[in-house]
Amino acid sequence: MCFYTWNHSHVRLLSSHGLFRATVKIMSVYIVVFIVLSYLIWLKCIYYRHRRSLVKSLKRVMNVLSSGEMNGDDISALIVTAHPDDECMFFAPTIVRLVELEVNVHLLCLSAGNYYNQGAQRKQELLNSCAVLGIPDSRITIVDHKKLPDDPKAEWSVSLVSSVIVQHMRAHSFNMVLTFDGSGVSGHANHTAIHKAVSHLAFTGQVPNDCCLLSLVTVGLLRKYVSFLELPFSWLLPSCLRCIIGSQGYRRAKDAMFCHRSQLLWFRYLYITFSRYMFVNTFQMIPQGPKNLKVY
Repeated sequence: MCFYTWNHSHVRLLSSHGLFRATVKIMSVYIVVFIVLSYLIWLKCIYYRHRRSLVKSLKRVMNVLSSGEMNGDDISALIVTAHPDDECMFFAPTIVRLVELEVNVHLLCLSAGNYYNQGAQRKQELLNSCAVLGIPDSRITIVDHKKLPDDPKAEWSVSLVSSVIVQHMRAHSFNMVLTFDGSGVSGHANHTAIHKAVSHLAFTGQVPNDCCLLSLVTVGLLRKYVSFLELPFSWLLPSCLRCIIGSQGYRRAKDAMFCHRSQLLWFRYLYITFSRYMFVNTFQMIPQGPKNLKVY
């Protein structure tokens, strides 16, 4: 009788323990689902809030103090890149969002991408990519200078790059210039040379008073390759300007990348899928020095 009682109690204990484990597993699934859905809802809220706040951010970085409406055609923006495919690999969210606001977006590419003797093909690929992103051929300038080769080992002359950029700025009266920061996103020497050149123009006061200079923020490896899941970090961390695109914008960015057929090696497909630069760009202001500063 005692044995039966003990055995019966043991069975009930095991049954209760199994029920508890099953309950914990079910609760764990519910918690995971709740966290995932909450995160996705947060992403959606950030996206819609960004759509309403982008114009305010543009007014702030351009120091437009009036409370009146600022139309997109009041802005003439120049994207300065080093190679064909930089425009969609790194700046697609910015170009897509500015074009949607009817901003006059221009592109200055400082090489023809002739590292593998594909310069002519890559020029056409760049034009095709920009057409997808919304930049017409008339607003695209491709520099093909023997002293500005597409080469990660080449040290581009800061004075030469500065001269090319400032001449283009003065010819078109841009009031916004966007380019790489000091790390150049990928660390490419040609990217960082552009940042040095623009920073030189800013420091020496060669930039017009009404022109703001913005550099694309380089993020760490983990943030760089978590796709759109990185968006809350870009939203919460301080920046002067954010450009975020949704699923439709991403499809345009992806289609633009596919225009660069000569560059579509296997790892490019991984980049298209996992890079946060296909979904969001964040910028910091490049500080400007006193105007007309003479450097000896």
